[in-house]
Amino acid sequence: MRVLVVSAPLAGHLIPMLPLAEALWTAGHDVLLATGGDALNVDTGELPVIDVARETSFGRIAARTMLAHPLDARAELAGNAGTRMVSRMFGALNEELADGMVTVVEQWRPDAVIHEPLAVAGALAAARHDVPAVLQENSFFDGPALVRATAGSRLMQRALRRHGLDEGLPDPEFVLTIAPPSVVGPRTGRPMRMVPRSGGSGVVPAWLRTPSDRPRILVSRSTVPGPGGDPMPAALAVAGEVDAEIVLVRPEPRLERRANGRVRTVGWVPLAEVLPVCAAVVHHGGAGTALGALAAGIPQLAMPGPGDRRLNAELVARRGAGLTGRVTAQALTTLARDGELASVARQVRSEMAAMPHPEARVADVAALD
Repeated sequence: MRVLVVSAPLAGHLIPMLPLAEALWTAGHDVLLATGGDALNVDTGELPVIDVARETSFGRIAARTMLAHPLDARAELAGNAGTRMVSRMFGALNEELADGMVTVVEQWRPDAVIHEPLAVAGALAAARHDVPAVLQENSFFDGPALVRATAGSRLMQRALRRHGLDEGLPDPEFVLTIAPPSVVGPRTGRPMRMVPRSGGSGVVPAWLRTPSDRPRILVSRSTVPGPGGDPMPAALAVAGEVDAEIVLVRPEPRLERRANGRVRTVGWVPLAEVLPVCAAVVHHGGAGTALGALAAGIPQLAMPGPGDRRLNAELVARRGAGLTGRVTAQALTTLARDGELASVARQVRSEMAAMPHPEARVADVAALD
């Protein structure tokens, strides 16, 4: 069976797709990843990748969209825009990807297409060639709602009409959902365990492979340039007031030079390997890191920020598995010492571990052939 796996040209969108793609590959199916941008820097192992975004810049599209809609842009930067800006930005992105994706499906002839919610060009190409499509969620957001928002944008509607899909996208054959229900509420899709992955490929130093004498708090920043993506300056400023080992992951050089005896630094290490030996993590609010912390069973301080980051942070805090807000000495102390936060984080870890592994969903995809 041939399976085309499609993600937006962003590393954080591709990484959650890889466990199922690898499971299909290991089971003997032909798999092709279709993405682009900084997702091409992700280690995909033996899985082949085709760049479908050579002429597309998400940064350019995002900047253009923000300038055209300043009020919604302000709300987006605060994390309060809902899906309004997502619809416009990813609608424009997918409109640019649509023709190329149709050609890929025509030439490679997959038996099934698996796409993430913000890669609706994959769903369009599948529908254009009567290939069954599967929607795989890769964040806390409801996948079908994101698809509807993106496919309903003005530019994406133009692409749908261009390819004879005037009535819109058909429903996927089924939806795979990875977010724990106790955090996001019940979902109608088929559950699938989120297997932690990381874009980092550096070597984990020996001191970071084992627990420390004091609670270890990992501090990570976004890999995507933009506002609200770096909690490290605040963590560094209050480190002297916190009885913990604070580790900055991939800090800016100016911050690394300011690190003192209470703060350690490390390069781009795989967070999936490091989080289980930490007491807690502080991060920018990205879905990948938030889900990774939940899978590791450790409390987290997720900063509310642009896009989905506020939603992610608020969902984790509402579940009781972490905190949201400013990075302060009190917040870091609570994060490292509060037994209730740690207990709830472990409960969510058990919940996620009980969800079917991606290997268990291979048969579901294969049944589409």
